[in-house]
Amino acid sequence: MSRPIAQARSAYTIFYPISTRWLDNDVYGHVNNVVYYGWFDTAVNRFLIEQGGLDIHAGDFMGLVVESQCNYFASLAYPQEVQAGLRVAHVGHSSVRYEVALFAVHSTDPSAGADALCAASGHLVHVYVDRLTRRPVALPAPLLSALAKLRC
Repeated sequence: MSRPIAQARSAYTIFYPISTRWLDNDVYGHVNNVVYYGWFDTAVNRFLIEQGGLDIHAGDFMGLVVESQCNYFASLAYPQEVQAGLRVAHVGHSSVRYEVALFAVHSTDPSAGADALCAASGHLVHVYVDRLTRRPVALPAPLLSALAKLRC
């Protein structure tokens, strides 16, 4: 197995801002590893709600995380701004593999940009299911259309 390497911003399609919170830090003075997974989930679901037609309250389908993974390359800490880069690596019949990278922002000026290489990267795999039966469903057309924007 090859060793993971930090990914470049150019490898991701869409970016979402994230503000670290006081409670994100652990006793070692950096963001605790479990928080990164929350940021991954937030970035993916924000995209789905805004562009993929996902209705988290009353929709007929929903995505369940069946796999997740993260590699860490540099520390993030409070107070710090972060950008989550998002892309799609694979689209199946009822599943999607989303890849997310977190980039440190070192300035309060949004035009200053973020680091060229990510502090962490990983993935989530969603299986889309019927809300009532929890059985896998084919990806709906509006979702497929939105996912096309994220293909790498």
